[in-house]
Amino acid sequence: MDERGAEADRTDARDADPSRPSGGASNGQRDPALPLRPAFPFGKNEPGLGGPTSPCLAAAIRAARVEVADRAQALGDLREAEIARLELLREMLEPVLAAVPPEVELFDAGLVPGDHPRLFIDMVAFVEMGRDRRTYRFVQDRRHARTVLHEGDGVTATVAAVTAYVARRLVEREQFLASLAHPEAPAPAPRRAGPGAPRPRPARRALRVASAGLRLVVDGFGLVTLGALAWLAFNQVFGRL
Repeated sequence: MDERGAEADRTDARDADPSRPSGGASNGQRDPALPLRPAFPFGKNEPGLGGPTSPCLAAAIRAARVEVADRAQALGDLREAEIARLELLREMLEPVLAAVPPEVELFDAGLVPGDHPRLFIDMVAFVEMGRDRRTYRFVQDRRHARTVLHEGDGVTATVAAVTAYVARRLVEREQFLASLAHPEAPAPAPRRAGPGAPRPRPARRALRVASAGLRLVVDGFGLVTLGALAWLAFNQVFGRL
């Protein structure tokens, strides 16, 4: 009876100890009758279950749209700033272009907006802004090359460069019209060779020698032909006798 009572007391003490696993399991073994508990509770950062801390595609798309909109707004603001600077330049060029004679139709200043705004002076020259959005670039676009006539951040210097370009174009037009009104005089006739005249060039000398040789050939052929005709006539006359 004493041994059975001591064993019962030890069993009651194990059941009353909270640090020991319940359900009759001992020596660190799990009771097969108990359900499994997940290692990560739901709502935590559990791999593959999309908890609150996992990345959200919808939120990433919204952030990307906001970024693109901000970038487009920044580019739009820069383009508006370029257009404003070119508008200022056109206003300062109006007195210069107004002084051009009305019959001259070379210049027609016009602002062309777009991704890269340009202020055209004529068909081949225009002003645009540099990469820093502050520098004026006066460019002449030819068929084979593009020439930068002026580049600087000062609007006054750019106006002076455009004014000089307009003046050069007007002078070129005057020279062209003058050449049409007064064509060049014909070249004078060559003088006859005299004692002090320079010797003819080798090409002319060779041409003269060739023509003289051709004349000799023609004359020789004519003599041979005449001789043959005379021989035939002689045979006809004396052959009948």
